Amino acid sequence: MLRALRTAALGMTAQQTGVDNIANNLANANTTAFKRQTIVFQDLLYETVQASSDSEATGGARPGSLQIGHGATAVTTVRSFGQGGLTQTGNPLDLGIRGEGFLQVRKPDGSIAYTRDGTLSLDAEGNIVTQNGLMVEPGLAIPPESAEVHISGDGLLSVRIPGEPELVNVGQLELARFANPAGLQPVGSNLFEQTDSSGEPTIGTPGQDGIGDLLQGFLESSNVDVVQEMVNLITAQRAYEINSKMVTAGDEMLQTANGIKR
Repeated sequence: MLRALRTAALGMTAQQTGVDNIANNLANANTTAFKRQTIVFQDLLYETVQASSDSEATGGARPGSLQIGHGATAVTTVRSFGQGGLTQTGNPLDLGIRGEGFLQVRKPDGSIAYTRDGTLSLDAEGNIVTQNGLMVEPGLAIPPESAEVHISGDGLLSVRIPGEPELVNVGQLELARFANPAGLQPVGSNLFEQTDSSGEPTIGTPGQDGIGDLLQGFLESSNVDVVQEMVNLITAQRAYEINSKMVTAGDEMLQTANGIKR
């Protein structure tokens, strides 16, 4: 069997994985704070047919070796945490993060997850929660008699209570920053979990120590570039077609070889 058949098949599999990734990026083009992923490909093990140290009939050494590769494979995905556009919504509980940082939320099992999706709301007890009902950490609550909610760029949460001349401070929002955010593990619902690759989070006040600040009434858009993804899709499709033609060519070559004895 020609090695080219298996190599081309592996190439088709790799390109199919790339198309799957592009499809996910495009599907989330309108997902709040979604971060696009790219596929990293690597070539596979090479078979050395003849090493450069082998001697020629003339007694001299070969200047180079004869090696045949075994195709390509997808090895990892890299998530780009580039800033998405900030869209004004007018909702006082919507928060856009400008710069690095993640909101902390507590999952039902008690563990902490991280998100850049600032689409927040209140539960029945006035606690600030995500759209999935996960409480934002540190836990913050809005008094039921509050007439207005104000969130400053540094995360200071204050409310206006009827009869009070000044705004009343009710808490402080904090953001988590990672040395390697690309190492975070996505778990769906716009959430990420800490891993050994991401490192330990640095918790701090928005706008300080390299942590981004907050914009009240804004949401961060997906950083997917639809035009670029379409270009990537066309490139992957063409590569897939070429590999499929290689399979066809290899099959025809085998048929030719089998017909020689006739």
